Amino acid sequence: MNYPESVRFLYALGNEVKTAKLGLDRIAALLARLGDPHRACRFVHVAGTNGKGSVCAMIESALRTAGQRTGLFTSPHLVEPTERIRIDGEPVDPGLFARAFNQVHREAEALLAEGSLDFHPTYFETVTAMAFVLFRDLGVETAVLEVGLGGRLDATNVVTPTLCVITPIDFDHEAFLGRSIEAIAAEKAGILKSGVPAVIAAQRPGILEFLEERAAVAGTRVRPAEDWEVHDLDLDRRGSRFLAIGAARIPVECPLAGEHQAMNALTAVAALYEMGVPGDRITEGIRRAVWPGRLECVSEQPEIILDGAHNPSGARALAGHIRRFYHGRRVRLIYGCMRDKAVTEMAGILFPLADEVILTAADSPRSIRPQALRELVDHPCIRVTANLREALRFVDGAASQDAFFITGTLFLVGEARALLVK
Repeated sequence: MNYPESVRFLYALGNEVKTAKLGLDRIAALLARLGDPHRACRFVHVAGTNGKGSVCAMIESALRTAGQRTGLFTSPHLVEPTERIRIDGEPVDPGLFARAFNQVHREAEALLAEGSLDFHPTYFETVTAMAFVLFRDLGVETAVLEVGLGGRLDATNVVTPTLCVITPIDFDHEAFLGRSIEAIAAEKAGILKSGVPAVIAAQRPGILEFLEERAAVAGTRVRPAEDWEVHDLDLDRRGSRFLAIGAARIPVECPLAGEHQAMNALTAVAALYEMGVPGDRITEGIRRAVWPGRLECVSEQPEIILDGAHNPSGARALAGHIRRFYHGRRVRLIYGCMRDKAVTEMAGILFPLADEVILTAADSPRSIRPQALRELVDHPCIRVTANLREALRFVDGAASQDAFFITGTLFLVGEARALLVK
């Protein structure tokens, strides 16, 4: 299959969350058939609820700045599936993506024919195997892996990494991971391995202690990111600068906007120092990090910000950014989200900060219909649009001081990037 055909086949496997089949048996059998490519390089394995993609991007950038050939595996993508697998910071070529798909798909079909698999590997399992194949074949030295869902039974958890990282844990995907914060944390802690050190970000009360107990059982040495402190924090609409002080003194210039990103950068500093990356390479690598769709400004006049706040914690981070930097300005929210999310809670956090709310829907069967969303939420100035293109018409003719935030799901953010970013 060529690239478009491989993408269509992957989509035909079903939504990667809705059709998730947690467990390691299928991915392990598939990788064994492929020659165990997940044993061919070093890995940094990153789990958590919020910030894990940003932390992955900063760690990978610093490793690359330090001279390593790097891989990066993240999900979901914003525009093209090739974004999920990056080599030296660049999305893999569509031709290589298709070649890896064909290799993985061929072995999956052979295993099915033998009766060694119960069904074809899922979308996420297939792309995970493709990433391992490409990292091996393209000579990657260290790859940074973002967990897809949970940790313990996630397809990425077949690796024995050099380092584990756990970012802040909060409520999300409760149907898969459990209804209590402890149950969710236990799933995230499932990536911890005996003899593999772990850096754990600052957590809500009681969770760090819970994770440390799990780490002790697993035989994991924990390095809390809170062993490092932020000094002289200078925060603006586009990023932050501070001095990270812990086992060393490392200046940080974080290009990712939001106070929460300063904390993510501190976690990345702790992880990179644990890996022995020199301080000046940590500084330069984080400064060069790119992570689209997270408080990303794609237009200055009017100002348009894309942010994939898809759960209450993400909504709170976005709300804090709006309160801090957009007080007194006209804020207009273009909002669409998925049916399986905490819609009313997120709306309650964000909508009071907006002068106008424009409801819409991403092009996904999981999207809640804008009219149905309208019946769930309340706001004195609310509009309903069928899709993002229709919603973006409100940007035309807007005052130069208006600030538009497009948010609610990364699916909507991805559509916005495709339309607005050249």
